[in-house]
Amino acid sequence: AYKRFSELLPKEERENACSARVPKSQILTLPELRANPFQHRICRVFSTSYNGDDSMSFEDFLDMLSVFSDSATSDIKSHYAFRIFDFDDDGTLDRKDLEKLVNCLTGQGEQSRLSNTEMEQLIQNILEESDIDKDGTINLSEFQHVVSRSPDFASSFKIVL
Repeated sequence: AYKRFSELLPKEERENACSARVPKSQILTLPELRANPFQHRICRVFSTSYNGDDSMSFEDFLDMLSVFSDSATSDIKSHYAFRIFDFDDDGTLDRKDLEKLVNCLTGQGEQSRLSNTEMEQLIQNILEESDIDKDGTINLSEFQHVVSRSPDFASSFKIVL
């Protein structure tokens, strides 16, 4: 992990990789993230940057890799998946978050975009299945309940270096 992290830095900064921050643009060059539709959210969630540039320290990078590793528990994976899908960072998945989530998964192109009717029906189905307290949003515990019924979740929520 240290080798991969330091390779993202300019040559003159590699000796001090432990104290350096890798810009988001470099993190996004990792093949494991390049094709991920949530690449920008992943950087946002794992970055501890104070100026909002989503750069990563080595510790941030390790945190990201540990959450996406095979050894991370389903609870940890679902907690971070929830944070990644919570686009407005308000602690719930509302209709806007779900629409962005669906658009990320289906692609932004005209051919792959759902019609307004299809999108509304899908979001309604997601809420009917997941929104246990019927408040129109999905909170972390509701999300974790849904994920617990999906045996493939933990094995598919991973990045392998």
